[in-house]
Amino acid sequence: MVHYQARLDATFAALSDVTRRGVLEQLGSSDASITDLAQRFHMTLTGMKKHVGVLEQAGLVTTEKVGRVRTCKLGRGLLEEEAAWIEQHRQLWSARFDELDKLVEHLKRKEKADDQRNRS
Repeated sequence: MVHYQARLDATFAALSDVTRRGVLEQLGSSDASITDLAQRFHMTLTGMKKHVGVLEQAGLVTTEKVGRVRTCKLGRGLLEEEAAWIEQHRQLWSARFDELDKLVEHLKRKEKADDQRNRS
């Protein structure tokens, strides 16, 4: 359970940043060097290396260094565990909102009935 939570924490922390989400979108189209990514996102190499490091620690990106070029590609993590966690919580909240809707409708009907009784 602890490993599972640590993985979720790392993944969601990685996905919480707009630049890192952009990097994942870019790598979804094609592999790219850190230099290319830094240029695309208008940032320093050091800044991009830090972003890629966070993505790599979360298993979302892999890197390979050939000579002086470090190429990034999407990792093998398919986000299946994360998607399952989100779906579980979506179902829980959906059920809660359904119950709330029922309660609101019940209260509306009761209020309408009370109004009609008071008018009579």
